[in-house]
Amino acid sequence: MAAKTFDYIVVLKQRNFKLVDNISIMMLLLAVIILLEEALTPFSNASIMPFTIVTLILGWIIFTYAKKSNGKIGYYRIGLLFAAWGLFITLKSPYEWIFAVYVIAAVIEKQVKFPREIAFDETEVVFNTFPRKHYQWNELSNVVLKDGLLTLDFKNNKLLQKEIDSQTTPQLEKEFNEFCKSMITADSIK
Repeated sequence: MAAKTFDYIVVLKQRNFKLVDNISIMMLLLAVIILLEEALTPFSNASIMPFTIVTLILGWIIFTYAKKSNGKIGYYRIGLLFAAWGLFITLKSPYEWIFAVYVIAAVIEKQVKFPREIAFDETEVVFNTFPRKHYQWNELSNVVLKDGLLTLDFKNNKLLQKEIDSQTTPQLEKEFNEFCKSMITADSIK
């Protein structure tokens, strides 16, 4: 299936991911403690695998910290998957289900940190969330982009205002606002 092309895509301002990052780090450190405990009691040749996974997890934490220090978004999902793998092979029944929590956290982290976007075309407005939200133009009474603020006024009296990620030129704002106005007007004539 081919990807849909939109007339306008508005990227919203990034949220603060501090809470998500702190939860991920706590989960990783908990996994490190569990894996080290498994590796050291009693120490044997089988301890090599937990030590290797601990090294991978700590290496990923350092890599992600360095990435965040350079102003980029840090993803802990690979470290969470290393932890899930280590917990799956070391934990005994009835605790092996804990690895599933780590896998779910890795999947959810990607979606939480995905850039928030709102796409506009001639048929609909799409919010890039999980799950995606689709709105028809007949559900909107007004859409305005002005001074870095996107406002969507729904006919059901719901009002949504979001800051956008980058500055837009007055010409682009005018073009976007005219496009939205024409879509709302055209849809109300139908």
